[in-house]
Amino acid sequence: MADFSLPPELPREPEVLIESPRFSVVKRRADGGVDFISPLPCPYNYGCIPGLGSGDGDPLDVVVLGPRLRRGERLRVPVVGVIAFLDAGCADPKVICSARPLRPVDRVGLETFFRVYALFKRVLHFARGRRGADTRFLGWLPDVTPPSA
Repeated sequence: MADFSLPPELPREPEVLIESPRFSVVKRRADGGVDFISPLPCPYNYGCIPGLGSGDGDPLDVVVLGPRLRRGERLRVPVVGVIAFLDAGCADPKVICSARPLRPVDRVGLETFFRVYALFKRVLHFARGRRGADTRFLGWLPDVTPPSA
């Protein structure tokens, strides 16, 4: 099983860099280049925490709940949960940040999104020649995410 331990220096309210605003179809890499164009818009602001690495070698991924933010915007937002996600066999946790507590509807929406995202990523890995790479949503990290209300 992949190691989903988070960097010990992950603050409760990290500085987040928005790479793909809510409703964007463009998924960017950490260097700003285009990783892929999605057939569906992303319902969340997607970005990273610069300076903190993930199991896949990229900066730690972040989803910011709330209204659409600008690409390149940097802001501090509290961590409200973390999703365990496996991408091509590597631990690739998704830090969930929000100015308000995580609600049950948020949890269901994020779980659904990352299950569909995993299917899309499997097809993308296959197309890129990375056949058999295990990519899937694994659930919430309980030591970081409060139990559902």
